[in-house]
Amino acid sequence: MILVTGATGHVGGELVRQLAEAGQPVRAMTRRPAQARFSTGVEGRVETVYGDANDPASLDQAFAGVRGAFLMSSQAVGSAPGPTHDTALAEAAARAGVERLVKLSVLNGGAAGAAGAGRAGGDAGDGADVIARWHATAERAVTSPAKGWAWTLLRPGRFMSNALQWAPAIRGADEVPIPFADRPAASIDPADIAAVACAALTARGDEHAGAAYELSGPRSLTPTEELTILADVLSRPLRVREVPAEATRTAMTRYGFPPEVVEAIMNRTLHDDRGTEVLPTVQKLLDRPARTFAQWARAHAGAFSPSGA
Repeated sequence: MILVTGATGHVGGELVRQLAEAGQPVRAMTRRPAQARFSTGVEGRVETVYGDANDPASLDQAFAGVRGAFLMSSQAVGSAPGPTHDTALAEAAARAGVERLVKLSVLNGGAAGAAGAGRAGGDAGDGADVIARWHATAERAVTSPAKGWAWTLLRPGRFMSNALQWAPAIRGADEVPIPFADRPAASIDPADIAAVACAALTARGDEHAGAAYELSGPRSLTPTEELTILADVLSRPLRVREVPAEATRTAMTRYGFPPEVVEAIMNRTLHDDRGTEVLPTVQKLLDRPARTFAQWARAHAGAFSPSGA
């Protein structure tokens, strides 16, 4: 049995589908199982269970009998002294005797100097910004030799699905407010992240064990360029309304982001080019090109329609 945490998210939902289509026994963990919906044709092959990182008893039930697991957490950086959700998930996996584990991390958030398809080097968390320290701690919960399992880390950059944040504006108008509209990123389709996770979870022997994979899409684009592609897919005019950097900073503060997190996000976005490089990892691991933003946009065009289907 393979457990997918965060099973209704962009990566988790794709991974559930891919595992089920591959004939793997898959258990989908979510805080709201009654509301979980998966792709047509696989729902009957998926066991959906309740699980919450704040409820240890629920994790023990979710992990019972599991031999492979995909771990991800949506806990916000700085919302606690450390990544308590990642720690709770790793501890539950250890109690259950999980043998193979794939952890969703972030680009530039864990070990330093890891090659795109290479193995983890040393920790970059010490002395780095709050985001790097947070994710380095989360990764250590998985990579500790004491755990005894075969682990794989996935470190993607920006998700193509971040464009879904534009959907409410696009449904109502042709102008879309976008912060950092000219900051390029080699965004990746969550389906490609899921495909790498599926390969690692279903591998034989030690393949992928101890690897830290940095992942990107096939082309570096600015949000402005992505919006142009989306406009072509939707066959309608769309234009960017640039949100000033200081307005973005103020919005994050009002939303409740801790000051240290706000500064880290601003510094990374304005003064760091990490995430702009096109990496060969997806091509090497999957023996096919990474999916383009145009492909992602065509697959998700319905989300931008008036009905939001």
